[in-house]
Amino acid sequence: MSTAPVIAAVDGSDDSLRALEWAFDAARRRAAPLRVVHVRQYAAWGQADVLIAGPPEAGGDPVLDDVHARLAGRGPQPVVEYVALEGVPGAVLPELGTDAQLLVFGSRGRGGFASLLLGSNSLAAARDAECPVVVVPRPGRQVHGDGPAEPGPRVVVGLHVDSPDETALGFAFAEAALRAARVQVIAAYPWPVQTWAAPAELMPPQIDQDAVENETRALAEGFLAPHRERHPEVRADAEALPGDAAGHLVSASKDAELLVVGRHRRRLLAPARMMGSVTQAVLLHAASPVVVVPPSEPDHASGPDAAQPAR
Repeated sequence: MSTAPVIAAVDGSDDSLRALEWAFDAARRRAAPLRVVHVRQYAAWGQADVLIAGPPEAGGDPVLDDVHARLAGRGPQPVVEYVALEGVPGAVLPELGTDAQLLVFGSRGRGGFASLLLGSNSLAAARDAECPVVVVPRPGRQVHGDGPAEPGPRVVVGLHVDSPDETALGFAFAEAALRAARVQVIAAYPWPVQTWAAPAELMPPQIDQDAVENETRALAEGFLAPHRERHPEVRADAEALPGDAAGHLVSASKDAELLVVGRHRRRLLAPARMMGSVTQAVLLHAASPVVVVPPSEPDHASGPDAAQPAR
């Protein structure tokens, strides 16, 4: 049985070349082939997507020719395949996830408006692809916070203790094992808790914050136990933090190897694929590469996921 490839989407932009480097390293770590894909948007508006797959003809695709030249002559490297496609990138690229380990994008490509922080193709793939999607940001993103408490490689993952995303946790541990990194688990809980005594009248919270924090941490430790058993070589630290999950995750992304978040499952009354507000926030603002992991359950599964703040 052949190993599924790591796919890098390239368009010649600096953003996509950074994604290529990340994908090259990921394929090498996984002993997987690297597939470099360039989608040429030649289809007319309203025309059905036309896919032309295979190695480009000599001189037929300058973008892939440039990538080939960049990768040639390197030391030990994965098997590299070059694929030229024609169609609308936002529709074509997510479909590639059906037979891939990872889809890797830059935060922006050549299309769209220069003011956008996240390209439409990256967003479409993160929302729709069937495999995990990695978005590599531009260097120099500034985030608030003091950074990690200790040096060393980290993989950060968000955890909602009311409905944990086991697929995202599993990905974080597996990635940390590949990188000899520790896992930093961010379990945010809402605070302050406000209750209404009468219309327009707020009562102070009657809940002990220490108790909420301790319970959140205890639940997180329970969810981490099976992953620690599968990866005894990976150290995992759970942090229970009050307030905004997105803010905590973005802060933790400083100097991190990777930030892992889950994608919403389809809900019964909202059959379209969705990404939560936290996932969108970290894609826009995290300083490290972000991977959006699709749920393992069938897309038609229902549940309370639309309200999960750790995604």
